[in-house]
Amino acid sequence: MLTPSEFELWSQMSLSDKRHSLIVRKRFFDLMPSAEIAAVRASLLHDVGKTESNLGVVSRVFATILGRAGERFSQYHDHEAIGARMLREIGSEETTVRLVAGSLDGDDGDLAKYLMALRSADEI
Repeated sequence: MLTPSEFELWSQMSLSDKRHSLIVRKRFFDLMPSAEIAAVRASLLHDVGKTESNLGVVSRVFATILGRAGERFSQYHDHEAIGARMLREIGSEETTVRLVAGSLDGDDGDLAKYLMALRSADEI
């Protein structure tokens, strides 16, 4: 489902993040069974930017509570933009990049529907 470069990034994610991404992908696909492959890829890669902060579970809890206190906590909170940058650098499709970024410009039709479904699938 992922390109070789995307799979390499996905493989660098923690085991818990990989497990989470598979659950989100299933939930996303249940909501959007006819979604284009680039959107399905985004459901698997939506948290790939968290690898840059290199925080464990306990540190993530503190980052959530304390906010952007320090560089690594800030990276954790900026994981969508970081993930989008990482995906752009490896040549992922623009649809995947924009959905991982989590923000769309104006009315993007299907992309807006995909983003709403992705956010819903991620609410675990």
